[in-house]
Amino acid sequence: MSEITRVLKTFIGYLKRPDLYPELGRKILKNTINRNNAFKGKEKTHSWAASKAISQEEAINKLFGMHSEGFGSEFQDVLKHAGDREKECPIKMGGAGALELIYYACEFSNAQHVVETGVAYGWSSLAALLSLEKRHGMLYSSDMPYLGQNGDQYVGYVVPQNLKTNWKLFRFADKESLPKIFTETSSFDVVHYDSDKSYDGRIWAYQELYRNLRKGGVFISDDIGDNSAYQDFCEKNGIDTAVVEFEGKYVGVFIK
Repeated sequence: MSEITRVLKTFIGYLKRPDLYPELGRKILKNTINRNNAFKGKEKTHSWAASKAISQEEAINKLFGMHSEGFGSEFQDVLKHAGDREKECPIKMGGAGALELIYYACEFSNAQHVVETGVAYGWSSLAALLSLEKRHGMLYSSDMPYLGQNGDQYVGYVVPQNLKTNWKLFRFADKESLPKIFTETSSFDVVHYDSDKSYDGRIWAYQELYRNLRKGGVFISDDIGDNSAYQDFCEKNGIDTAVVEFEGKYVGVFIK
């Protein structure tokens, strides 16, 4: 599919969904007037993140007092099945991230309520749900429809059916999904951000997620090296954050 065809199909997809018009307006602004917003402060934050970076295993031990070695063996069959599901999926989406970090954040906080932005195949959802099911907890996820790609049916594709009873999926942009989620539950044990990559989009979501994170809860954000939103947010709020280097990217994590 050519880029022009993809853009056209996506635009038509938006036009068919009046409930997504607010996000369409934001997309147009983001790709015209605010085109440089996605990379604001990137060079500054890349150096900052590199100077603080530790491994995922170190972060789990340092923050949660736990060891991550058992995750792969305990859930070997589930993870293998999920990997097979990803391979057979005809739509290409984002791959697995720092799964152990998400899982042990939920274990550390005895999570009952977790909110995440960004789902794709559902790897991060799977990591949270493997912990939440032990306590009959609930995961609330925000994920935009895959307009123009015929990919909606594959969102969360790697999540086993038996875990979906502990999952509520909201198919809107964050600015529409998060207010809906917060009307259902206003206090979360873990938040995980992995959606809008723009500076302004991150700052808005960080503020909303942080406000609804309980004291002692865990905040995780993927891809913090894209721009300086995460660094600026932490410095503004006096937050001492850990930075995890994972597969050439940086993940921010702290306990509120």
